[in-house]
Amino acid sequence: MAPGVSCGINTMLSNKLVREAIESGFVTELSGYQSVRSEVRYGNENSRIDLLLESDPPENNPPCYVEVKNVTLVNNGVGLFPDAVTARGTKHLRELMFMVEQGARAVIFYCVQRKDCGEVRPAETIDELYGQTLRQALAAGVEALAYRFQVSPAEISPVQRLPVNCL
Repeated sequence: MAPGVSCGINTMLSNKLVREAIESGFVTELSGYQSVRSEVRYGNENSRIDLLLESDPPENNPPCYVEVKNVTLVNNGVGLFPDAVTARGTKHLRELMFMVEQGARAVIFYCVQRKDCGEVRPAETIDELYGQTLRQALAAGVEALAYRFQVSPAEISPVQRLPVNCL
């Protein structure tokens, strides 16, 4: 980590931060939903989704399944995920693809809690399968969002959307 760069590493906190950013309207790409539920069972591999966004009536927007990933590894301004091999992360991408096949909306959301990151990419040298599966998921209609959050001793707040590049 670069000197003087605070980094949020609590993966449970990233779910809360993303939920608050969605509910406050900061994440405009995920607006228009009336409810947000956490840890809802879904998919065909016995998973739990981090956030399920729903509308009433559901015809207004299909349900939106949001899987949150905390990005802690940054190299030369590029946030890399994962920072270790993640069979679970790859499973989540498969589950999101399944939900798109079922007619739902699905989003992989990268929460970057550090200021020295300008984009997010899959960490191919760490987990090649995750990178391959991410590209398959995007081709299948899964959306990828990344947002940078400012970390300070007093608070953590959303700052800006970052590009997700899957070269």
